[in-house]
Amino acid sequence: MRPDTPADHITEAERLLRTAAQYPEDDEPLFLQAAAHLELAGERARASTLYDELLGSAGTIEHPHLVKALKAANLWEYGHEAEARAIIDGIRAAGPLEAAPWEIAAETLEAHDELEAAHDFFSTALTLLIAPGEDVPYATQSLLIGRHRVRRLMGVTHDAWDELADALHTAAVPLDELHDPKRLWALGSSDPGELQAEITRLRAELGTYRSALSRPFPVAVLHWPEEELRELLTAYPELAQEYVSHADHLARLEAALRDLHATGTPNLGMVTGTVPSYEAFAASEAASPSDPDLLPQYATTLAARGRAVPWPPARSAACWCGSGRSYRECHGAG
Repeated sequence: MRPDTPADHITEAERLLRTAAQYPEDDEPLFLQAAAHLELAGERARASTLYDELLGSAGTIEHPHLVKALKAANLWEYGHEAEARAIIDGIRAAGPLEAAPWEIAAETLEAHDELEAAHDFFSTALTLLIAPGEDVPYATQSLLIGRHRVRRLMGVTHDAWDELADALHTAAVPLDELHDPKRLWALGSSDPGELQAEITRLRAELGTYRSALSRPFPVAVLHWPEEELRELLTAYPELAQEYVSHADHLARLEAALRDLHATGTPNLGMVTGTVPSYEAFAASEAASPSDPDLLPQYATTLAARGRAVPWPPARSAACWCGSGRSYRECHGAG
């Protein structure tokens, strides 16, 4: 059941923290989920403690800038504006190559009527993360949408990025209507036509949110590094029918992702397996690691724990396969 009351959120946060104690390798995503529930319960100071605990192990967490952005958003909400601003400035200076910290920091500024600063954050992030002529990664599309919203609030005219946001938006109601600052006025109107139009817009917006929530983690494929695959097949030779060779494994992964992309599947990702993690997962499922049907379940579980890396990477970024070459030179060719 979805938590609805502060007590429900605290109970869920405590459950997640117990799970993190059982699976310390997954403590980062579990701590972040727990902190979100604590924020919803009004336990903001306790949520900050979780963020601090993660940041205290900065050498091991995978997304320190995301944790910092979430901490800043939380701090600002309970009166620590100066500290929140300092963290946000630090994120901008660091220039992380992932969309989420930029989006959270920009939306924090927007929520506190810092529209010009929010616009600057969105624009800086897009300049950093979108390469000319490349597809916009799924995780980065929300930056375009957020920037469009802020620019509508600022009353400025459309530019090329606004047009790209319009093109990527698939809901029935255009972004210009969804982001129209005058929408709030319609809520106080007694005109049935205006109220019906607002209901239609809200339904479209709700449909977009539901679509995003229905895919909370990427459609992920399972990648085995060469040494891990060799160890896997040595321990479980029954899986050799799934993996002809490591080179073939890499080629099939790239082909599968390209096929999914071609069919319009959004939010694609790659998860990397290890033999100990796979064996632990098999034990938790009371299944044999030699069962090939367990492999996609393992991939889905890793993705749900926040282990997925978005695909495709930028052409100039390091290839997902670990070759040390750029994606363009390696699997991104062609």
